[in-house]
Amino acid sequence: MSVIGSLIFCTDCGNLLDSIAASSRVLNCNQCGASYPSNDFVNLTVTTKSSETAFPSSLRQKRSVVKTTLSRDEQAEEGATIKEKCPQCGKDEMQYYSLQLRSADEGATIFYSCTDCGYKFSTNN
Repeated sequence: MSVIGSLIFCTDCGNLLDSIAASSRVLNCNQCGASYPSNDFVNLTVTTKSSETAFPSSLRQKRSVVKTTLSRDEQAEEGATIKEKCPQCGKDEMQYYSLQLRSADEGATIFYSCTDCGYKFSTNN
């Protein structure tokens, strides 16, 4: 016999054995006919343990690994430099970064910042 959790299997054929009846002294396999003494299972204790992520807390569910908003006083990271003309001063280089502000099936929002005059604007792709 083989025990996995609260299930008992026949070691000869792998069949799932019936639960133990209180009056039965022998546990028989209906498939191959093997028999096992029921007193081997009398003191059988099943212990289960849930993993930490099985039932996440409400705080863990609200936490996001993607930052989607910036407060007014918070500075965005310096972005990559791109050859894009500034609409205000006409300089040919700007810095940009992107954030996924809408759902995943829509494009990201690109934020541009002029390295010369500091003009900022954004586009939704």
